[in-house]
Amino acid sequence: MDFDDTPDQGRLRAHVRQFLIEHDSELAHGDGAYLEEPGTDRVDALRRTQAALFDAGLVGLTWPEAYGGGGGTNAQQAVVNEELHRARIAGLVGHVGLGMCGPTVLRHGSEDQKQRYIRRLLRADDLWCQLFSEPGSGSDLAALRTKAVRHDDGWHVEGQKVWTTLAQHCRYGILLARTDPDAPKHRGLTMFVIDMESPGVTVRPLRQMNGHHSFNEVFLDDVVIADSERLGDVDDGWRVALTTLMNERMAVGGGGGELGIRSDVLVAHAAKRLPELSDDRRTLAVQALGRVLVESLAARYTGYRLQTTMEKGGHPGPEASAGKLTAVRVAHATADLGQRLLGADAVAARSREGDWRWATSQASSPGIALAGGTDEILRNILGERVLGLPPDRIPARPADPSESR
Repeated sequence: MDFDDTPDQGRLRAHVRQFLIEHDSELAHGDGAYLEEPGTDRVDALRRTQAALFDAGLVGLTWPEAYGGGGGTNAQQAVVNEELHRARIAGLVGHVGLGMCGPTVLRHGSEDQKQRYIRRLLRADDLWCQLFSEPGSGSDLAALRTKAVRHDDGWHVEGQKVWTTLAQHCRYGILLARTDPDAPKHRGLTMFVIDMESPGVTVRPLRQMNGHHSFNEVFLDDVVIADSERLGDVDDGWRVALTTLMNERMAVGGGGGELGIRSDVLVAHAAKRLPELSDDRRTLAVQALGRVLVESLAARYTGYRLQTTMEKGGHPGPEASAGKLTAVRVAHATADLGQRLLGADAVAARSREGDWRWATSQASSPGIALAGGTDEILRNILGERVLGLPPDRIPARPADPSESR
C-alpha cells in the first residue's frame, strides 16, 4: 500500500479536519472503547454525534448511495477514521449496526428492508443489536435452541439470548432462530429482523466486573415476527449468519482499530509516570511500551491490508480473525501497563480523574476477548482455514468447513 494521500484524499482529510475543528464542542469525545458506562445520557450524546457525522457525509462512506451511504472507497473511510481518531472523537454508538447488522441486511435483505432500515441505521436514528449467543450456545452458535414456528400471522419466537450488546438501547436487531428442529443443526436456521419493542421481548442488563451494563440477556416469549422481516430463505440462516460473523470479525478487530484505550493516551500516561520509576523499572516499562506500540501498529496495518482486499472486490474472510486476536492482545497489554505504571496509586485510581480508565479497561478486556468469537475459536479458524492445519476436533465436525463460528 501507498500510505501517502492522493490529491483527492488530501482534500478529503483537510475537509474532515476542518469540520471536526468547527464542530468539536458538539461532538462526544473519548479516550478508548469500553470505558464509559453506556447510560441513557451518554448513549444520547453518542447518537447525536453519529447523526452529525452522518449529515456531514462521514459515516457509511462505502455504503450504497441509494440507501444513504456515500458510494465511496475504503481508502476514503480510512482517511475519515484517522481524523476522527486524531480528534479523539468517541467510537460510533451504532457500531453493531454498522459492522454487523447493516452489512447483513444489505446482502440478504429485501429492497423494502434496505429502504426502511439502512439510512436510519447509518444515522443512529435506530440502534441495532445482534441476537446470536445463548446460555448454552456461544462459540457453538449452530447449537442454538431459540425456535421460530410459522403461523398464519407470522413467525412465533420462543427462547433466550445473552451477551447482547446495548440491547437496552436498541430498536431493532437481527435474530437467528431454529425453524426446522429435525434438520442438521446448521441447516434448520433462519435469520430475521426483530423489533425490540415487540410484545414479549424482555431485556435484562447484566452487570459486568467493570461496573457497566453494556451486555444484556434477552427473553423472547411468543414474539411475533412477520415473514416479510425474514433475511434470506427459510432454513438458510446459517449462510446469512456467516455474512454477519465475517463482518463482525472485521468490525471488532480486522479494521485495524483499537479495542481498548488508545495508544496515544498510553504514551502520554507513560510520559508522566516513567520519571517516577527507578532505573530498572523504567527500563522494563519502556520495553513493555515499545512492544505495545509495535503490536498496535501491526494490527493497524494488517487492517489496512484487509481493507485493500475489500477495495478490490473481496469480502472479509477468516484472516480478519488475526486482526481481532492482535487487537485484543494490545487492549490487554495497554490496560495492564497503564495500571502498572500507576504503582501503589492504582489502589485508589478509580477516585482520581483520568486514572480510573486503566482499571476500567483492565476489567473490560476479558469481555472484549469473548466478543466476536473467543480467542480459542479464532485460533482454530486461523489454523484450519488459513494455515491448513488438521482440525482440532474430528467428531461431530460439519461436512462443510465453512460451518463453524
